[in-house]
Amino acid sequence: MFRAPRLARRTVDELTIEDEESFRHVALYADLKEVLRRSSYTFRVLPQARRVRADRTLLLNLTFWSAEAGGDILADDHVPADVVAHAAWHHLAARAFATGPGAPLSVDALFLGEAIASAFDVYLVGRLLGHAPRSTFLATQVPAMAATADAAGLSAARFEALIAGLAAAPERAFAQLRELLTDATTALFACKGGEEAFAALAAFDRRPLSALLHRYELSNWVLYARAAPGSARADRRARTVDRALRRAASPLDWLAEHWISK
Repeated sequence: MFRAPRLARRTVDELTIEDEESFRHVALYADLKEVLRRSSYTFRVLPQARRVRADRTLLLNLTFWSAEAGGDILADDHVPADVVAHAAWHHLAARAFATGPGAPLSVDALFLGEAIASAFDVYLVGRLLGHAPRSTFLATQVPAMAATADAAGLSAARFEALIAGLAAAPERAFAQLRELLTDATTALFACKGGEEAFAALAAFDRRPLSALLHRYELSNWVLYARAAPGSARADRRARTVDRALRRAASPLDWLAEHWISK
């Protein structure tokens, strides 16, 4: 009789964190890792096999992504440092917008949580460029960003300028991308067809970092949100946080004070 394999559970301390040395100068990374430790947060790991199934973990993570599910699915007992930070932001967002055990998901909270977690990547790129140029995170992220920017019509020279801007002002880049991702997904969610969605996307073409917009899995976010029953209470909370972040001189400082330090 076939027995379905089960995923193992691993805390952050039970995993080997790859490229963590490159992040040692980023205080927020250490704070986010500590959030997972204090919460006894667990990642899920595929059963041991002869081959590492990165393809399967990608499918599972993209298809069954949820801020409330708890733990990215990993191919083995190794996790990149940036994924640790990403998971922590999702955990913090779920905690901030929870309305009770088993409460319905919130569209605005899902979009905001993912926007924060994804925008933190450009902050990390900016911080690591001048301190850890040999980071494996940079070795994967910068070429992927370059390919996305090229597809968006950005010249090599303008992409170099974009990267220089990330290094010069990582927090500004975080704020710009966070707002762009929040606004774009909210606009797409409201669209009823392809032409309307095309017009909605075109409205963001002059935004800072718009050339990176299609680097992110916006279709997954929107389709996932369409299937969610929603929570008006959580949505109101998310919109309140969104406004606070737009007003804050440093959105990351605001998040550190109101989410991480709680």
